[in-house]
Amino acid sequence: MKIATWNVNSLKVRLPHLLQWLEANPVDVLCLQETKLTDDKFPVSEIKAAGYEVAFSGQKTYNGVAILSKLPLNDVIRNNPLFPDEQQRILAATIGGTRFICAYVPNGQAVGTDKYAYKLAWLASLREWLADEVRAHAGAGLAILGDYNIAPEDRDVHDPVAWAGQVLCSDKERAALTALTDLGLTDAFRLFEQADKSFSWWDYRQLGYQKNKGLRIDHILLSEALAKRCTACAIDRIPRKWEQPSDHAPVIATLD
Repeated sequence: MKIATWNVNSLKVRLPHLLQWLEANPVDVLCLQETKLTDDKFPVSEIKAAGYEVAFSGQKTYNGVAILSKLPLNDVIRNNPLFPDEQQRILAATIGGTRFICAYVPNGQAVGTDKYAYKLAWLASLREWLADEVRAHAGAGLAILGDYNIAPEDRDVHDPVAWAGQVLCSDKERAALTALTDLGLTDAFRLFEQADKSFSWWDYRQLGYQKNKGLRIDHILLSEALAKRCTACAIDRIPRKWEQPSDHAPVIATLD
């Protein structure tokens, strides 16, 4: 079984990329972030034609999440029930008995801003809700995939000195991510040997991708039951080379 996450940064723009990628990489479950579409504009027919069921939660211009699956999606929940929010950033579904959560964590803008405070509050509430979800799905397992907008360690940053204390790399954000993994979740990417300077996001500006000036901010966190089944995890950089790409690359984990 292969599961993946990808911030597509506008599904309207990136739909051809998504369909091309799925044809070459027919994963079983794919979580999308930043779809940036209202629900009435979501390309349901195109995705079903590609062989996937889909659940989605969107809004105009910003945010938006979706889960694509080859199997039916059950018990779908939009948003964190403990955190009333107009922004569409969370979607959960049970697929084949396993709980999948698609998360688009707020960016935070800059340390000390209102948006940074919102990010920390959002993450604290996510942890509270996630604790119950992890316990409820301990048997079949739980995976929370998405754009976390947090680089966990300095090795996940192209220039740790330049980024020190900045949003995406600040101590409070990293502590909030650690609080999630402390629930018994494992970063699938770090279960395996990985090449140095492995990133999932690169700025469009200043030849960020060409110079590999990136961050690893897209993660797949697995509960104990799934972590034991994980045999591989990798970042697929290929779509980042395509014309008019998303600034993120897909992350794929393989479960036996």
